[in-house]
Amino acid sequence: MEVNVGLLKVIIVHGRNLAIRDFMSSDPYVVVRVGNQTAKTKVINSCLNPVWNEELTFSIKEPLGVLKLEVFDRDRFKSDDRMGHAFLDLQPLVSASKLKRALKLTTGETTLRKVAPNSDNCLLADSFVMHVNGEIVLDVHLKLRDVESGELYMTVKWIDHPTTTSLGKAR
Repeated sequence: MEVNVGLLKVIIVHGRNLAIRDFMSSDPYVVVRVGNQTAKTKVINSCLNPVWNEELTFSIKEPLGVLKLEVFDRDRFKSDDRMGHAFLDLQPLVSASKLKRALKLTTGETTLRKVAPNSDNCLLADSFVMHVNGEIVLDVHLKLRDVESGELYMTVKWIDHPTTTSLGKAR
């Protein structure tokens, strides 16, 4: 039997310099996948620098893997055009959650880990995994791949399921 270990909240904040897929603009939206779960943002019409500020929530069962993001241009009369993709390894959040439990952090704000850009991720800048009042928070700036231009800004939050602590001790 699979047990929920926590919630993953993905806040798609905004995009920047997205690719043109229509005459002079695009109608972008983001599809987010975690394991076999999928969610998507609303479509922002005629915009290359869209602001979504949308929170997508996923119920997570172990193991926590990779967050996959795809940006599309909505088209009315044909299939939607791809506008790039990115991914984010969720392992730093898992490690930070374990560290939070080991340090017995419950309130306040603490930097737990630095995640640097490298060839194995889509990060454009250093990101820091933080403990903020009971949540593990990671703000990221991602470069879209397989496209001429485009960036995504988002925040990822991990919230332990109340029984995760007792499950972690049983292992």
